[in-house]
Amino acid sequence: MREAMMEGKKALPTCLPNPPVGCVIVKNNHIIARGFTNSPGQPHAEAMALNQIPVSENEVSIFVTLEPCSFFGRTPSCAKEIAKRKIKEVYVGILDPHKKNQGKGIIILENSGVKVKVGILAKEIKKDLSPYLLTE
Repeated sequence: MREAMMEGKKALPTCLPNPPVGCVIVKNNHIIARGFTNSPGQPHAEAMALNQIPVSENEVSIFVTLEPCSFFGRTPSCAKEIAKRKIKEVYVGILDPHKKNQGKGIIILENSGVKVKVGILAKEIKKDLSPYLLTE
């Protein structure tokens, strides 16, 4: 998760007003893809990382600092894309307090059979992301 946090730092200031989310994809204890939130309308961290691996690759773990988005805004739902790809497990730093998310991304993942664990390095991630998180 610390690697995902470092990826998130690469997003600033270009990602604003979106939060600087970081993501890494791991297979057999090795990072095989990295991503961070791009400028508005461009890929989120998860999408950036997923685009680096073959669509057929699903025996991986994703580590992401903020709950994958559940809704389609300027970009498609990251949670739905992860679910569609049948990724085996996702580790999430913190839930997204945005009213359109608030756990809905986790529900999408769990309902599709993805193993999800929330709260990895939560205190550190919350401290880093809090200034950028929206609740409305």
